[in-house]
Amino acid sequence: MTPRQRLRKLINDPAYTIIPGAYDPLTARLVQVAGFGAVYLTGGGFSRAQGYPDLGLLTMTENLAHISRTVDIVDIPVIADMDTGYGNALNVVRAVREYEKAGVSGFHLEDQVAPKKCGHYEGKQMISTAEMTGKIKAAVDTRRDADMVIIARTDARATEGFEAAAERMQWYLEAGADVAFLEAPQSVAELGQIPKTFAKPCMCNIFEGGKTPALPAKQLEEMGFAFGIYPSQTHRAAIFAAQEVLAMLKHKGDTAEMEHRLASVSDRELAVQTARWNEMDKRYAGS
Repeated sequence: MTPRQRLRKLINDPAYTIIPGAYDPLTARLVQVAGFGAVYLTGGGFSRAQGYPDLGLLTMTENLAHISRTVDIVDIPVIADMDTGYGNALNVVRAVREYEKAGVSGFHLEDQVAPKKCGHYEGKQMISTAEMTGKIKAAVDTRRDADMVIIARTDARATEGFEAAAERMQWYLEAGADVAFLEAPQSVAELGQIPKTFAKPCMCNIFEGGKTPALPAKQLEEMGFAFGIYPSQTHRAAIFAAQEVLAMLKHKGDTAEMEHRLASVSDRELAVQTARWNEMDKRYAGS
């Protein structure tokens, strides 16, 4: 199966699938090495990795460079963040073409005003339901590979309430989106209502510190979610670890006390497939 076909299989499997987030190609490789079946490329994580907040400050060209390098370095399906599609429906057409060429297996498209904000920030603004429905139709009509997974995301819970957000999502699914992503439900009850409301597969966005309760995977599976993305955990772990090692280096002059907690050299090389590249070097040397 192609990566896109594998992603569709994961989504349609009755079991809940955990899809960790990656903020760069190395993190995506670590997700694959850890044995996960797919990886989510978080736009917010990539933005923060460049030193910017998640406020839509990066261009499509910048994001595509990140996405294409990541797709190239992993074998598992990649779900990418398309934010608002970088503009109106015509921009969505261009974005879908470019994301498809980059090799992603799926992407989500949201109904915020551009430039967007993190789904758990305050002060979000929505475009109209009609405009977003047109953008979903443009995405569906543009994709060349029918296995490409189109995820409709609505951020309207924060501005219009849960019921209005659910009504928006029904329009987006009728326009041809494959998966429902109702962002930032604010209670366990709201979370549980989502898979009961929509006939198509539903996903959730889970991380501590956001507006959505961070429930265990088993409970989300029982609710009926097809999969969940965990966008921020790897990045928060990396920030914490870097701060810890830098503090020790500054105050003690070395990191001897925490060497046992750092990745070994062999783990580091495994993450980037050094042995594979060395083998290719030997195979083609002098040919």
